[in-house]
Amino acid sequence: MINQDFFLALDELEKQKGIAKDEFILALENALGIAYKKNSADGGAVEVKINPEKKSIKIYAIRTIVEEVVDSEKEISLADAQLIKKSYKVGDKVSNEIATKNFGRIAAQTAKQVLLQKLREIEHENTVNEFEDKEGELMVCTVRRIEDGCVYVEIGGSQIEGVLMPRDQVPNEKYEVNQKLNVYVKRVKNSGRVAQIVVSRTANGLVKRLFENEVPEIKQGIVLVKGVARDPGQRTKIAIYSEDPSIDAVGACVGAKGARVNAIVSELGGEKIDIIPWSENPLEFISSALSPARVVKVVQTGDESAMAVVPDDKLSLAIGRSGQNARLAVKLTGWKIDVKSESVAVNELDDFQVEQTEQEEEI
Repeated sequence: MINQDFFLALDELEKQKGIAKDEFILALENALGIAYKKNSADGGAVEVKINPEKKSIKIYAIRTIVEEVVDSEKEISLADAQLIKKSYKVGDKVSNEIATKNFGRIAAQTAKQVLLQKLREIEHENTVNEFEDKEGELMVCTVRRIEDGCVYVEIGGSQIEGVLMPRDQVPNEKYEVNQKLNVYVKRVKNSGRVAQIVVSRTANGLVKRLFENEVPEIKQGIVLVKGVARDPGQRTKIAIYSEDPSIDAVGACVGAKGARVNAIVSELGGEKIDIIPWSENPLEFISSALSPARVVKVVQTGDESAMAVVPDDKLSLAIGRSGQNARLAVKLTGWKIDVKSESVAVNELDDFQVEQTEQEEEI
């Protein structure tokens, strides 16, 4: 029915592709059973048994033993069954081998289809498993096509497809077919036979991974990334810290003559990057986070809220265009920050201190 080369091929597939022979044989047995029923007038149940050692395939008709036969293709009487084997009882299954004449071509064709399908399934599963471990990683991809605003990419030279959705694209970036991109793997979508990797150019994780690649001290754990706040395509603030006081964490990230940070800025298409020294003192951290503006002082005004006072001529710089600088500082620190100029803050701080004193007196 199927020649010996077929069984030898199963051994090779098990070695090369990691396809368990038993798993494939089970799938093939089921497929051959369906194929036989489609190509025969037999309406009863059938079972296919494949024996790799004997290199044989046999088909059996399966009938259930009943007291009274209603459907002779599916049932057999207890009396007739006991002529085959005396120990049979009602409810047992009786198997009779079916002599097939013209099933060889169908079997060979079915085996080929099952083999190809199984190969696709295994490769799909292996790819999904491989990329599930890549979530949160930086990977190189190649743009293959652009459709309906989505950019479809081939990741890492594999055949698996990644998609860069509109919300994950940097507004001012242009993408072209065959273009190489660094992308951040957000998640693996596994829908039935289709596996798709969702990638991003806007994720905060992209900036963090780029710094890990450029700054050996981060890769080694000497310098830690404590947080990232980003307005993709425009500005990023990254907070860094080293437990070793002898390490210049900011200098390590900037690099000689700005080489390290400039490489990342170039990769991000000119996106500005503020490297912020992290501090466990939240008020100090807020002061640094409002860089490049100089902060005169920071006063805590409530639970995780503070007023940052800046020179009058630095107010617009501290707030930033459309409030961007202050907004990113809020994201980075997790505190609500009210930025005030010195001339305005004097009165507000006086009022705040009076209010504080009155509250303390009431207590």
